[in-house]
Amino acid sequence: MSLTKNANVLKWIDEMVALTKPDKVVWIDGSKEQLDQLRKEAISTGEMIELNQEKLPGCLYHRTLPNDVARVEDRTFICTSKKEDAGPINNWCAPDEMKAKLLPMYDGVMKGRTMYVIPYSMGPIGSPLAKVGVEVTDSIYVVLNMSIMTRMGKAAFENLGDVSNDFVRGLHSKADVDPEKRYIVHFPEENTIWSINSAYGGNVLLGKKCFALRIASYQGKNEGWMAEHMLILGLKKPNGEVKYITAAFPSACGKTNLAMLIPPEGYKKKGYEIFTVGDDIAWMKPGKDGRLYAINPENGFFGVAPGTNDKSNHNALASARKNTIFTNVAINNDDNTVWWEKLDKNPPVNATEWKGAKVNGPEYIAAGNNLAHPNSRFTAPAENCPCISPEFNNPEGVPISAIIFGGRRAKTTPLVYQSFSWAHGTFIGSAVSSETTAAATGAVGVLRHDPMAMKPFCGYHMADYWGHWLEMGEKLGDKAPKIFNVNWFKQDDEGNFIWPGYGDNMRVLDWIIERCEGKADAVETPIGYVPTKTSINTEGIEDEVTPKVMDELLAVDKDLWKEEVAGLREFYKQFGDRLPKAISDELNGLEKRLG
Repeated sequence: MSLTKNANVLKWIDEMVALTKPDKVVWIDGSKEQLDQLRKEAISTGEMIELNQEKLPGCLYHRTLPNDVARVEDRTFICTSKKEDAGPINNWCAPDEMKAKLLPMYDGVMKGRTMYVIPYSMGPIGSPLAKVGVEVTDSIYVVLNMSIMTRMGKAAFENLGDVSNDFVRGLHSKADVDPEKRYIVHFPEENTIWSINSAYGGNVLLGKKCFALRIASYQGKNEGWMAEHMLILGLKKPNGEVKYITAAFPSACGKTNLAMLIPPEGYKKKGYEIFTVGDDIAWMKPGKDGRLYAINPENGFFGVAPGTNDKSNHNALASARKNTIFTNVAINNDDNTVWWEKLDKNPPVNATEWKGAKVNGPEYIAAGNNLAHPNSRFTAPAENCPCISPEFNNPEGVPISAIIFGGRRAKTTPLVYQSFSWAHGTFIGSAVSSETTAAATGAVGVLRHDPMAMKPFCGYHMADYWGHWLEMGEKLGDKAPKIFNVNWFKQDDEGNFIWPGYGDNMRVLDWIIERCEGKADAVETPIGYVPTKTSINTEGIEDEVTPKVMDELLAVDKDLWKEEVAGLREFYKQFGDRLPKAISDELNGLEKRLG
């Protein structure tokens, strides 16, 4: 039985059924009864393992194949009719050519299987900023994850109504989970995503990066809004006022930690609080008052487990204590709970490692192995988060005062600086880069450009995307958020981090909000406005962040910045004549100011 009268949806579902030939079709209505039934089924077949229901109520465990543990950027395509519209940093293939390759793979792929039809809303039901997707899949894992990550079920069709054709079509089959035939393909001009031969979250939960960033960034360009790889947080001041900030960082730069930050004791006593609106994606649109408003299109967190612990992110850990799906972590067989690297210092002796082998945890780790896969995940409902924002479900979104970019830089970039203007801020975003950590590749300290942290997620030509940012700035005028850059990772000559980070990043957020209110002091430098030495509050960390250390944190080394300019010139070359003039003007301006 279908859940909608929308002829566009029904026609597309009929086509997908004819193509994949499932034994039966189940429409997902989002009801507790239906989801409980699917959980039972997944546990009975061994697709999911039920964890200790006293310690982890409602929690399930899932293991993917060892060849299927992460997003596959080399198998991810943007299929636009013109190659140049996909741009130089996306993999491109002509839509007809890609369909000719994939249609035979999808033909009859669901024979002997059930097709689940998942209607879902990205964003609160009824929000003018929300969008509807329909994903068909042969995986219960996908259904159960989508029930956490999105507003899933019959209500999702409310925003669509009976006649609109504005929904994103997602076709997924795990097929044989064959890495040689794995494809994650986007047809932005057709509002369509196809995924095959993967059963791992980032490749198969099509509402996440596929829709919420790759397709939505293209929609935003055409419809006058922005889909960004950004957290959204609310900073509540002692007077009760809440200011909202979005922030974009490449991976391994502490995005989730910042979204769920716990202020230092001194700030807490004064009445400061941080509220999480989102940890990963922001959709932003000008509101009725001309300011920029943001919603989190997601309804849950798809977090990396290793490294998450009570100190690094108390709130993320608390979010994963109930109704959570754990993927590729280790199991402690003594009490049927989960474990991962850096959760605590006690790996279980009686453990099942992430591939399913029974091992002695401490010995296994001592021999150089990981009990949990480095990219193992928890899918947790946002409502579990102790600091979730009261505005989380506000259909109008929250007004944004500041936008932050950041990366991991040992020397060049100061702790924080503010752009001179929106165009200069867009330039700063386009120049985002991060030095690799050991986790990412073999080589450490290699500079990787990741503009706006959108390099893997922009659904069209990156230079046109910067052009869209510049247009949005013109539209917003003097109501545009102020733009900043942060770097928590500055190092001394011995390679030690000199800023304490974690909760103390609150001190930088405090300065940023004060700048937005025209209160905090700053010095004009060639790269932007840098805080004066005393305008960042170091009360309680004076022993660690001495005036000398603060000088280092805020230093702007002209020689290093001249190298940066040269590197950016080289980086921008690949965008050719599509590079917006405003971006090259900003680069030339920076070079000139550096002398």
